Formats: sequence, C-alpha cells, structure tokens
Amino acid sequence: MVLTTPVVLSVYGQKYAAEQSLVSFFSDAPVEDIKAENHKAISLLNVSTGEVAISIPIKDFEFAKSLMKEHFNEKYLESDKYPKAIFQGKFINFNLNDSSEQTVNATGKLTIHGVTREIKVSGTFQPSPNQIVARSKFVIRLEDYKVKIPQILWNNIAEEVEVTIALTYKRL
Repeated sequence: MVLTTPVVLSVYGQKYAAEQSLVSFFSDAPVEDIKAENHKAISLLNVSTGEVAISIPIKDFEFAKSLMKEHFNEKYLESDKYPKAIFQGKFINFNLNDSSEQTVNATGKLTIHGVTREIKVSGTFQPSPNQIVARSKFVIRLEDYKVKIPQILWNNIAEEVEVTIALTYKRL
C-alpha cells in the first residue's frame, strides 16, 4: 500500500488534452436524415478533479451536402454569431486504476446557440497508461437551445438530435 500511494497521487494530479476528437449529430426526420461530423473539438481534462471543458467549432461540422452545411451555419446555428458549442462540467465516478471500460456520468453546462443549460449525460471512460478514451451519446432538443425550425421545414429536421462524442485524451 505504501508503495502504490505515491504513484496513484501522481497520476491523479495530471491534466490531459484531447488528441483526437469526434463530435457528430444525427437528425432522423421523415423527409431526410441529417448527419454531420466534426473532428476539430478541443478538450481539457483534469483527472484530479474530474473537471472537463470541451469546445466545438460550429463551422467545422461536415455534411454530405454543402447546402445542408450552409443552412446549418446561416439559418439554424448562426455560427457567425455563436461560433462554438461549449461544455464545462465534471466526469463523475471514474477510476483511473481500472483499465476496463467504465460507465460514467458527466454533469455540467452545455452552451449551444448562445443558450446555456445544465445537463447530465452518461457515457464510457476507459483509461490506459498512455491515454483516456471518453465516449457519450445523448439527445438534445433544438427548442431548448432556441434553434428555430421554419414551419415549412418541420418534416426535414427533427426536433431532437442525437449527439455522439468520442475524445481520446493524452497526458500533458
């Protein structure tokens, strides 16, 4: 016990940055499904406190059709006015000494389209000696973030969007 305690404390004092990121969303609508991916998110994780911050540049979402990207940025997310989505929160109940995939929760504030809301999401957390992989899949309601859908497009865009996040952290 005496020999392992200093090792554990030194690991818990470490900060990590996302080396790889994937943030995607999927909108299942009657007329057309919409999906996009973004590999430009940045994130910092303090494993001693569980605190995490994620910044997602809105204009870096890639769509199958350029017109979808244009409408997404100009009409819905207004990315010139609101260039980033940001999550500031905390991972809860993870164990860095357990290299198996762990179910964890994250709680905090998610800001999209200039609106900040408290959220709690579940996900997985898998630490290894060289990296930590965190994943989550959750649903957001567009109206919660004041993203307006014109009535003419209600069949094209779902009111709820499934968001998937995968972050691979490396020690700083």
